[in-house]
Amino acid sequence: MTVSTAIARLNAADAEFARHLDHLLSWESVSDDAVNQRVLDIIKGVRERGDAALVEYTQRFDGVEASSMADLIIDRARLELALTRISPAQRTALEKAAERVRVYHERQKQDSWQYTEADGTVLGQKVTPLDRAGLYVPGGKASYPSSVLMNAIPAKVAGVTEVVMVVPTPRGEVNELVLAAACIAGVDRVFTIGGAQAVAALAYGTESVPKVDKVVGPGNIYVATAKRHVFGQVGIDMIAGPSEILVVCDGQTDPDWIAMDLFSQAEHDEDAQAILVSPDAEFLDRVAASINKLLPTMERAGIIEKSINGRGALIQVRDMQQAIEVANRIAPEHLELSVADPQAWLPQIRHAGAIFMGRHTSEALGDYCAGPNHVLPTSGTARFSSPLGVYDFQKRSSIIFCSEQGASELGQTASVLARGESLTAHARSAEYRILDQDQGN
Repeated sequence: MTVSTAIARLNAADAEFARHLDHLLSWESVSDDAVNQRVLDIIKGVRERGDAALVEYTQRFDGVEASSMADLIIDRARLELALTRISPAQRTALEKAAERVRVYHERQKQDSWQYTEADGTVLGQKVTPLDRAGLYVPGGKASYPSSVLMNAIPAKVAGVTEVVMVVPTPRGEVNELVLAAACIAGVDRVFTIGGAQAVAALAYGTESVPKVDKVVGPGNIYVATAKRHVFGQVGIDMIAGPSEILVVCDGQTDPDWIAMDLFSQAEHDEDAQAILVSPDAEFLDRVAASINKLLPTMERAGIIEKSINGRGALIQVRDMQQAIEVANRIAPEHLELSVADPQAWLPQIRHAGAIFMGRHTSEALGDYCAGPNHVLPTSGTARFSSPLGVYDFQKRSSIIFCSEQGASELGQTASVLARGESLTAHARSAEYRILDQDQGN
């Protein structure tokens, strides 16, 4: 197989740079009409026919011979069996990664709090875990045991009572690593269903699949479209676009390392995006040479080639300050600061899903075992959203307790504002609690 790249070269000094960068970054995750209608039909089928629809769709779309939902349920004993079927090295790696993910996310856990004002009024916040979370995991050849850990462990740390996992097994292909990861992460129930039908089952419930409060986890366009439609019925984590990496380098890192870091995201799929920004034009040339040298050695060379040629870029900037400006403009999912002193530049980074500091910190470590979550905002949404975390599985309720004196004082303020909005019942409700009743007439 012959592979080669013609990765785009951009220069921030060019008058048309902003337009070219916007074109490079543009990504539409919106489903076409055909996909949208098909998903709506599937959701309707699951809502109306429950388990029967799930069995039918699993037979049709996944090629699985199932006569009832009983054939699509994996019990705890089967998860424990998977632990014995993977290699000792794989089990050790899963357990080590799980422990690191758990320790990191324990630090995110929020507790309830209250404070008491001088007049006895108590204000606060009650933090409560979700009752039940649904985890979608891709199945078959595109199987990601790391995603099981990254989605299930924060939920468990948050205190979610029950984590329900759905994972398709196309043509009956069961991934033992995925099941072993589910066992280690403490997943409570597993169903071998996928696609829009699995999302619908989690959102609305069926005779066998319990209704959840939130659906998390990656999937294809049908899964993403279904998540859009069920949002509101349940919570969702995000609508994720293709994977992205942005490397900012001062030109002193081994160009082979940088090329492979770009490949690490490009190999996900043809729409993934890998960009390098550097003030050193000669270094960009060296990385381009490394890309062409190393690409033929890659197992997924065809995918990488299409990704690099279609959405990749090498961007020359004036200096490191401008490199940071470009990084903030892109707001990448993964940002590598492959520079001598990354800590010095960190305060200037405003938008990034995860920031990998220094030459030795490859993005791949974050994907598997560093500890922070690898479910990250894509397509520029790091401007306003955050990595998946324990906080996604906790909800917050405000606490308000008024003493007699506090209710009287607050009531006077509320009365004025409510009457200003012509909401008389609001005003009178507050005024009843005012100690000097003359103010309520």
